[in-house]
Amino acid sequence: MSQPSDSDTIAALATPAGRGGLAVVRLSGAGAGAIATALAGRLPAPRRAALRVLRDAEGVPLDQGIVLWFPAPGSFTGEDVAEFQIHGSPVLAAALLQRCRALGAREAGPGEFSRRAFLNGRIDLAQAEAIADLIDSASRAAARAAMRSLEGEFSAAIAGVAEGLVDLRARIEAAIDFPEEEVDLLAEPELAARLRALLPALDAIRQSAAQGRRLRDGMTIVIAGAPNAGKSSLLNRLAGYEAAIVTEVPGTTRDLLSEDILVHGMPLTVVDTAGLRRRAGRVEAEGIRRAREAMARADRVLLLEDATRRAPAGDDALPAGVPVTIVRNKIDLTGEAPGREADEAGLTRVRLSALTGAGIDALRSHLADAAGLSGEGGGAYSARQRHLDALDRSRRHGLEALRQLEEFRAGELAAEELRLAHDALGEITGEFTSEDLLGRIFATFCIGK
Repeated sequence: MSQPSDSDTIAALATPAGRGGLAVVRLSGAGAGAIATALAGRLPAPRRAALRVLRDAEGVPLDQGIVLWFPAPGSFTGEDVAEFQIHGSPVLAAALLQRCRALGAREAGPGEFSRRAFLNGRIDLAQAEAIADLIDSASRAAARAAMRSLEGEFSAAIAGVAEGLVDLRARIEAAIDFPEEEVDLLAEPELAARLRALLPALDAIRQSAAQGRRLRDGMTIVIAGAPNAGKSSLLNRLAGYEAAIVTEVPGTTRDLLSEDILVHGMPLTVVDTAGLRRRAGRVEAEGIRRAREAMARADRVLLLEDATRRAPAGDDALPAGVPVTIVRNKIDLTGEAPGREADEAGLTRVRLSALTGAGIDALRSHLADAAGLSGEGGGAYSARQRHLDALDRSRRHGLEALRQLEEFRAGELAAEELRLAHDALGEITGEFTSEDLLGRIFATFCIGK
């Protein structure tokens, strides 16, 4: 079976399926003009809307609608593009698409219009992915982050660091190629200083990308603590319904229980876990083991402490590197005021009552702040895990290049590490991208975009 070609003329419905005020059908490819002419009689002036009667093969009117014509290369895909805006009947849209196929177009695959825009140099890969992220935005902050990436801010930041890496590599290779020079260029402190100066810029990009990834994908929040601290009650309060069984018997929760919720429009997966204690039966001990694994994978741990007990919530097996928020529960029994505060080390404590709901808004606001929703996501780039992985690899190669320069003056090895660092950044924008990766990326897009 032959694979679809990127040179075919493609057609797709660009609006959601079902009834509506209008439906939009798009064509892209070398045959778009001929197909549009056969349907509408004649093409309108480029980028000018024109009212046309669209006809079937026998000349019978299908509908009356707006026709737009975008000749190459001045279109989204860089190819000839035609767009039909018709009345929003699923029957009419299906008939128009069938007529397009009869005239030589084929049905577009998911994200194929955006893929062609990338392949034709209209946008880079990070911008293409931002289109899908903008469509899927679950909050205004996520939409703003997607717009920043779509407008090229993420790509420009990447390009700035990549240019610095290329310039350093060129200087190092020049020093290797001309060893007879009296001055040992590899020993010049300026080279290492310039490379060292690029690392904070890379870190800043990663921080903004990580914030955007949280806005896009949400966070996994694990609720942990001693038995009967109120973990299941807190899950129920955040979810807004009785998702977990709540009893006074310690060890009621023995397995992981997760619920997907929204906090200020951002998706959160909240995981309830077995109570942490050292003495437990075999079944409960397995639940505790799973709880520890969930904490290690979490974006944040809510460590509950019982306000009626003197013992603090701290547990000696909290995972390293995972942010922790202390939640002081059951303040309805102690008379404490709800709210939150942060100590000098940056550890946040939230006082609340899962039973009455007092202080829950403070916790929701804290989670929104932790995800980067405060400030409308003004510094975030819409990003994906693959972007973060590429940035991490680029930083590792940059650090290794610095070590080779400073410790060994090994120009060849430093230049190779800089090349790898540059290539990793190129994967983000699509400068270096495998066909398999492109297939996986665009398969997640909606059809017609």
